[in-house]
Amino acid sequence: MSVPRARLLDLMKVQCKVFSTTFNPEGIRMGNKVLRQRLRGPALASYYPRKIVTIQDLQREFGVDYMIVNEEEEDRLEHLAGLRARGKGNAKKSAAADTKKKR
Repeated sequence: MSVPRARLLDLMKVQCKVFSTTFNPEGIRMGNKVLRQRLRGPALASYYPRKIVTIQDLQREFGVDYMIVNEEEEDRLEHLAGLRARGKGNAKKSAAADTKKKR
């Protein structure tokens, strides 16, 4: 003895109302599985440590009045100057490339 399909659909409708699910008798892909999942943003944001105050922030805040030395930046600039002296630095941009960008 089988139950008519209309009766089963009515039962599914009531079941979906009671359990707060989506009524989808045809089984169409609707993305509800993805939408029900927990958001990943907070977990990803908490993975990385909070940003602390940098030397650039201090210079921006207090201006040039205080002599704040950023040793990492000084070392980087020194290294780049050494590369340029040996001819290993960045290639110079051509004037033709600059005029194309301005157009």
